[in-house]
Amino acid sequence: MSNSLPNIPATQSTEDPTITLGGRTLQSRYFLAPLAGYTHLAFRTAMRELGGLGLATTDLVLATHLISESKKSMDLVATTPADRPLTVQIYSGVNEHLVRAAHWLADHGYEAIDINMGCPMAKINSQGGGARMMCDTSGACEIVSAVIEAVDLPVSVKMRLGWDRDNLTAPQLAKAFEEIGVTAVTVHGRTRAQGFHGDVDLEGIAAVKEAVTSIPVVGNGDVRSVEDAVRMREVTGCDAVAIGRGAMMDPWIFRNLQRVVVEGKEPIEPTADEKIQFLVRHFTLMTEQHDDYSCVLFRKFAGWYGAKLGIPEDLEDRLRRFESLAEFEEIVDQIRERHGERESWIPTNMIRVPNGPVERW
Repeated sequence: MSNSLPNIPATQSTEDPTITLGGRTLQSRYFLAPLAGYTHLAFRTAMRELGGLGLATTDLVLATHLISESKKSMDLVATTPADRPLTVQIYSGVNEHLVRAAHWLADHGYEAIDINMGCPMAKINSQGGGARMMCDTSGACEIVSAVIEAVDLPVSVKMRLGWDRDNLTAPQLAKAFEEIGVTAVTVHGRTRAQGFHGDVDLEGIAAVKEAVTSIPVVGNGDVRSVEDAVRMREVTGCDAVAIGRGAMMDPWIFRNLQRVVVEGKEPIEPTADEKIQFLVRHFTLMTEQHDDYSCVLFRKFAGWYGAKLGIPEDLEDRLRRFESLAEFEEIVDQIRERHGERESWIPTNMIRVPNGPVERW
């Protein structure tokens, strides 16, 4: 990963930056995709403050945990007025559980629901949720229809291309979902069998777009730069793009998409002060929700942020292990003094995925 921004020429944009999903008009077609363990309230808020973000979705929430209001589920759906527009992603393989979770969200003032049909993890698939739902198209339509009929909230679906290359059910499902009232579908361009390996199939996403007539299709997968996002839209014809890991690698990706695609300007690199301010802001927002435990929760972001924020490797290592607010402040002071020393611009700690065949995940 180069520290320099992609060489994208400024052009006079003709694209309407807004998009309407389920009655909500969003100011950008570039969304923050849900990432398990990462896209919590503090991260979403910090990303929104940088600009250019059209929609954020929560980490996936197990429907039964939401119904019982477990501490983990309450942390995942925690939000503020500044955290808008927001969609809550839920999962379950049981119709009743999803319907009850949808009622809970409607009763508590949430704006929209996304049903997860894309997670490849065995612990979720074994319960009939995640990508396993794509194996039974009639059952998937039944469960989505039940949620739509239960609440007066827009309902979208996130899915993969299918279970494997022999079962690419996404186009068929997208068409069926459109007919029963789904407001949008997000498609990760891999099958469940691929997990997170191999390349995203842009033609597969395009096939989903061709299968529907009116609902927006959101492309997802392997978007790590402004160029990747632009290319996904050009190749697939998708109406919007959801970015997960790319936003972790470069929190300013949405701001630069706004500049390039909408304003017709050159992308800009954040200043050293902006980079350090983002680091501090994200951690500060986290402490507002989790107090001292934020020191533990924030460690996993160090390997993502270190390269982009120009944090010297030894200080990045300390951010992986720090134990107090005072220690965080000390590390930040040293980052300010030594910013620019870093030689490597490759993130050192990507999101881990399980080893071995995906069937054993």
